[in-house]
Amino acid sequence: MLRVAAAIASIVPALAALAPAPSALAVAGSLAAPLAGVLLLLGLWTPVAAAVCAILAVIGAVAAPDRAGIEGLLAAIGCALLLLGPGAWSVDARLFGWRRIEIGRLRRPEPPSE
Repeated sequence: MLRVAAAIASIVPALAALAPAPSALAVAGSLAAPLAGVLLLLGLWTPVAAAVCAILAVIGAVAAPDRAGIEGLLAAIGCALLLLGPGAWSVDARLFGWRRIEIGRLRRPEPPSE
């Protein structure tokens, strides 16, 4: 669900930005954001796509301070996805195997034997 939310939040505003006469920087951002969103949606190259999504969100927050809250939230989601990875239902999991970290119980040290 986190990947889907980040993908939608990346794709929709980027496509809407192409409607008026955009600048070259807006076109570059509007092409990178949907691409990162599609990669996130598929779960392909998740760490790279999440990093691009987070960086573009920070740039968007600086460029448009009135949208800083939404862009900040998207940057936080991108950072979370970068740290969490693709998850079980993703192309990355099918290609490379799903990574799972299991934290076991802490073991008490054995007392020294005499």
